[in-house]
Amino acid sequence: MTISSTLYEKLNKSLSQHIVGHEEDILLLLVALLSKGHVIVEGLPGTGKTLMIKLFAMSLGLGFKRIQMSPDMLPTDIIGAKILDPKTGELRLVLGPIHTNVLLVDEINRASPKTQSALLEAMQEGYVNIEGEEIKLPHPFMVIATLNSYEREGIFPLPLASTDRFMFSLEFPFLSRDKEIEILRRDHERGGEEPFLEPVTGRDEVLSAINEVKRVRVEEPLIEYIVDIIRATRQAKGVVLGASIRAGIHLLRAAKALAAIRGRGYVIPDDVKYLTPRILVHRLVFGEERSRKEKERLVKAIVESIKPPW
Repeated sequence: MTISSTLYEKLNKSLSQHIVGHEEDILLLLVALLSKGHVIVEGLPGTGKTLMIKLFAMSLGLGFKRIQMSPDMLPTDIIGAKILDPKTGELRLVLGPIHTNVLLVDEINRASPKTQSALLEAMQEGYVNIEGEEIKLPHPFMVIATLNSYEREGIFPLPLASTDRFMFSLEFPFLSRDKEIEILRRDHERGGEEPFLEPVTGRDEVLSAINEVKRVRVEEPLIEYIVDIIRATRQAKGVVLGASIRAGIHLLRAAKALAAIRGRGYVIPDDVKYLTPRILVHRLVFGEERSRKEKERLVKAIVESIKPPW
């Protein structure tokens, strides 16, 4: 057993008390956290996105904050600002909600491009600059952004350069009838109270798992395998714009985290195969409109066309 696999078992057991039908999403959220990635979550309102993300942070004993994006939101509303203290007459630093471990950004594409840019810069650099003062963000730090894909009014579409900064794109569809019944049954048993979970771990164990992931071995042929997959997307039929170098880096880091969660100190080709569609589906640009499932099938076909090292 590795630190990461033990952590996943505790997290999955904790979240399964209230979360139904999202076992894979729990796994991928933890993979992203342990590999310093960020996540986009798509889905209709009322599918449990906010609840799952809040309980994810709660179970891990990490700080959690939520921002509801709107067109009039400014960068200072997210990163913070220096304000004049009326009592002392001096500037006082007021930190924004981004200074936490897990930040939920609801409807990221409702914010203006300027505000989106400030958030994405912080995600990339790991710090914010407030009037000349550089302030490091907490560690670990993870942004989980929900995307409004169903409305057109008041929306500022995320450019490709922005979506490429997110490691995964997860989808929260409507669940099966049996699972919806189970969700209502659990709400009835709670008496309509908001779900709450005691932490099953803490920041120290999470940081230990992150350090463990860094030590996971990756053989040279596997690095070449990842690069070959990424390059193949650029020549694939129907693809206008293939995956970036950053996509390859994300795939490598995520594969190391997945290997650790699966109890190994080394990456195997199956780790890469499993993660590739989940990392590339939101990055590829197609010549015509395609559904998510069609994109996933095309990515899987590309992966199958590349011979694994073993």
